[in-house]
Amino acid sequence: MAQPDNKKFFENLTGAGKAIAVLTSGGDAQGMNAAVRAVVRMGIYVGAKVYFIHEGYQGMVDGGDNIKEATWESVSSMLQVGGTVIGSARCKEFRTHEGRLKAAHNLVQRGITNLCVIGGDGSLTGANLFREEWSGLLAELVQQGLIEEDAVQRYSALHIVGMVGSIDNDFCGTDMTIGTDSALHRIIEVVDAIMTTAQSHQRTFVLEVMGRHCGYLALVSALACGADWVLIPEMPPEDGWEEKMCEKLSATRSRGSRLNIIIVAEGAIDRHGKAITSSTVKDLVVRHLGFDTRVTILGHVQRGGTPSAFDRILASRMGVEAVLALLETTANTAACVVSLCGNQAVRLPLMECVQMTQEVQKAMDEKKFEEAVRLRGRSFENNLRTYKLLAHRKPESELPQSNFNVAVLNVGAPAAGMNAAVRSAVRVGISEGHKMFAINDGFEGFYKGQIREIKWGDVGGWTGQGGSLLGTKRTLPAKHVDKIAEQMRKYNINALLVIGGFEAYLGIMELLAARGTYDELCVPMVMVPATVSNNVPGSDLSIGADTALNAITDTCDRIKQSASGTKRRVFIIETMGGYCGYLASVGGLAAGADAAYIYEEPFDIRDLQSNVEHLTEKMKTSIQRGLVLRNENSNENYTTDFIYQLYSEEGRGVFDCRKNVLGHMQQGGAPSPFDRNFGTKISAKAMQWISKKLKESYRQGRVFANTEDSACLLGMRRRALVFQPVVQLKEETDFVHRIPKEQWWLKLRPLMKILAKYKTSYDVSDSGQLEHVVCNRTKESDTSSAI
Repeated sequence: MAQPDNKKFFENLTGAGKAIAVLTSGGDAQGMNAAVRAVVRMGIYVGAKVYFIHEGYQGMVDGGDNIKEATWESVSSMLQVGGTVIGSARCKEFRTHEGRLKAAHNLVQRGITNLCVIGGDGSLTGANLFREEWSGLLAELVQQGLIEEDAVQRYSALHIVGMVGSIDNDFCGTDMTIGTDSALHRIIEVVDAIMTTAQSHQRTFVLEVMGRHCGYLALVSALACGADWVLIPEMPPEDGWEEKMCEKLSATRSRGSRLNIIIVAEGAIDRHGKAITSSTVKDLVVRHLGFDTRVTILGHVQRGGTPSAFDRILASRMGVEAVLALLETTANTAACVVSLCGNQAVRLPLMECVQMTQEVQKAMDEKKFEEAVRLRGRSFENNLRTYKLLAHRKPESELPQSNFNVAVLNVGAPAAGMNAAVRSAVRVGISEGHKMFAINDGFEGFYKGQIREIKWGDVGGWTGQGGSLLGTKRTLPAKHVDKIAEQMRKYNINALLVIGGFEAYLGIMELLAARGTYDELCVPMVMVPATVSNNVPGSDLSIGADTALNAITDTCDRIKQSASGTKRRVFIIETMGGYCGYLASVGGLAAGADAAYIYEEPFDIRDLQSNVEHLTEKMKTSIQRGLVLRNENSNENYTTDFIYQLYSEEGRGVFDCRKNVLGHMQQGGAPSPFDRNFGTKISAKAMQWISKKLKESYRQGRVFANTEDSACLLGMRRRALVFQPVVQLKEETDFVHRIPKEQWWLKLRPLMKILAKYKTSYDVSDSGQLEHVVCNRTKESDTSSAI
């Protein structure tokens, strides 16, 4: 099949004759193994030799068995393993000229001139220095008679690509570093567990999390669990914070709460640079309030455990992008770092990122704290702004008096993170001076009049709750528009926030169509996408999809592990999603699947036969397990049972088969940190839009909004959150199959195939082009898709 001319495919890039080495350095982070696996498999796939460097820079200096050639099978079963299986070590010797000379000798002996370095800013700075000194080091090796003169010509340039592996998310230029999301999972698991015991005993808990120089983990976990107070190094509290904090804790208790949560970053300081420790905070609370208070220091728990689905996908994408960057590099190409911006992989000059990161620390040292927050990026700034908005309630006297009534409802199937979105909407709405109303059971509850005012305290503790506490139904409003208009008139509702999936999208369209008949519907309406299927047009991501992905990934890990004592077994797993293959495809990438069958990519019996043959070949190696995912509506004839029976019959004598339908477990459970924060921030932005529209459309004592742009969907598009009139999204929608006509994640499918050893075409025309950090900052999303 001829490929379109405007696309660029990586088959034109060859790694033949190239040698790539991958190392992990500095502190370990969950997801590093996924990055190593992706580098190895992509490198081998394009024809390069790939080497492991064990124990980081120490292994590079020591040489010998520390530098080993990698094989396809050597990275099997490491996707779900935390830490780094090739080891990481801090190396003083590499900081010396003699150490780097030894390292250069060890690399030249093996013909390695391409390095993938996974680590923090220190590791990447060291790699760049090594690259700059390379030609001088080779000249010294020739003088010492350790290498031949022709080796200098053959290996004249060292090419470096970095990937940032750090749980602190302290590297400028990327929205998320490898390991951060998994660390947030560990923190939130602990906070959720602590909340139940704190509630039982009416206790205050002070949690200390990692972050010596960066408060990202503390800030985002505070946002994700609705903590009462957070202390971070970038924004020390104003003088007199002790009294304000105690007043806040006391006020929370007086509203009926039985617990308080305070989160402290290990590097937290006051305005004078004095450390604020968790024990200091505990003593303060006990002394001033007499509350029963406990301290929990999470420590290295945050570094451990299985990587989250997000980190596996991020690391896999970065690993593939790093190899592509090395294939395209020339002698004059600057060392780059592969970063994430929104949901796009981008390449940035390594030293620009390092310098920006160092500027943050410099600003903090000079007590320019606002500058430090700004330099962290707009995502960090927005996290801080949103936390302040939701955690600290202004006195009634300070609230603006808007006299507007805003209603919020959930529509469609439940999705983890809906409650966080409702909490955010209610609290932002109250802060903006509105009276907030909650509608139970979606549009069905709306026309039945299940409407009540909802206050600030009513949504306390909602962020960690799964499902929908308001209740949600799939009922559409068209048949009951008259009754809905009546309820809007009765409660004088001036704006609507609808949180839900495809039914919410259809519902807003139906209300919009009825505006000509009912003036009550001429109010600002905004929809926030929330569905595990991630099938809403106008948004690359939906609230709830990340939690579902983690449920799929965790289950696949357990299912694969169940076969560890069994020879040669293939698992067929059915996922949800309707006609949208997002969960099957992206879940397949995160779980290391061999194939994922989806509606968007038609398949026939020949494809199924080819997959069986591929797995049969695979089972002849040391790889003993196979994993195949199938989206529930991928094909009406090739059902999960059919595929299971086909694989069982065709694989007879080579492997046996098992099947599993995951079902509603994908909709259940506590929301992931990603979904809590995405829901919180997107909903806060939606409420701010509503406030703006209410002011614009208020004329002659009433709200009247009937323009196209007064009924919008707020969605994540590439790098930014965008308000789009729902009318304009009609053209982008396949209404029969309830999916968008174009879906960004389809570009990730070839990655899964490549990493499973299938020959395929991979469009790299959209892969990261080298950008500049300053240029990149202007494009940063107001609310990053990466939390």
